[in-house]
Amino acid sequence: MHTATKSSRINISEEGKTKSIAEIFSKNIKAGNILFFKGELGVGKTTFIKYLINFLQKNNNQSLTEIPSPTFNLVNEYKLENLVIKHYDLYRINNEKELINLSIFEESIDQIILIEWPEIIKNYKTNNVIDLIFEYDEEYKRRFLTISSSNKISFIDEFK
Repeated sequence: MHTATKSSRINISEEGKTKSIAEIFSKNIKAGNILFFKGELGVGKTTFIKYLINFLQKNNNQSLTEIPSPTFNLVNEYKLENLVIKHYDLYRINNEKELINLSIFEESIDQIILIEWPEIIKNYKTNNVIDLIFEYDEEYKRRFLTISSSNKISFIDEFK
């Protein structure tokens, strides 16, 4: 998977823009990728994830399912042929020790991992992380998405 060396700040104030970016991601992310979703409550992280998973289901000729937030479950899993999508919501996790039983980074070769509220994770060793940072403007009227990673994203220009 190619990821981004530069960041790209995109105006996602219109939900259609969020949807189109999720669609581009669905066509480009691969097994082994880990996406960190950062940002305040209500800024669009879960909406993006819902679109992304539904596009992945559609791309794999599967029925679209409801994509609830795993705030209370901590993780929801979706199976696509030979691929598993794990959607974590770490909002209720108080410290990194609580992550041990979740086995987030184990056996990720046949998985795509989506993590909301990843700030609690301090010790992870992987180069496959793409950061998606959602934020409001100063007046909470517009929303923005910044995409970055330590690698190069070949499809980043499609977001502009």
